[in-house]
Amino acid sequence: MITIYHNPRCSKSRSTCELITATYNRDQEPTEVIEYLKQPLTVEQLQELNRQLGCPVRDMIRDSEPEYKALGLSDAQLYEALAAHPILLQRPIVVRNGRAVIGRPPENIATLFA
Repeated sequence: MITIYHNPRCSKSRSTCELITATYNRDQEPTEVIEYLKQPLTVEQLQELNRQLGCPVRDMIRDSEPEYKALGLSDAQLYEALAAHPILLQRPIVVRNGRAVIGRPPENIATLFA
């Protein structure tokens, strides 16, 4: 199963979806596309996603968003902020076989298919 946390308004997210379809998903694995702005993740889901990414939680944050700057977040507040303000989540994030990568640039996802 391939899961893509996707924002259709984001060109990198659209490119990643196209790259998966055209290049990496030759075996036609089931794919779930989650528009996380419409279906925000819970704190628990974000923690699991962070575990799969294997990076500091701050790497999951889009720190250029006005919401991030306005909130002035401490490390302890990051999961709650991501759950309450899904626009802060990096995009896209692709999960496959228990591992995840941020598709910025889209070519980053190649590691999930190697």
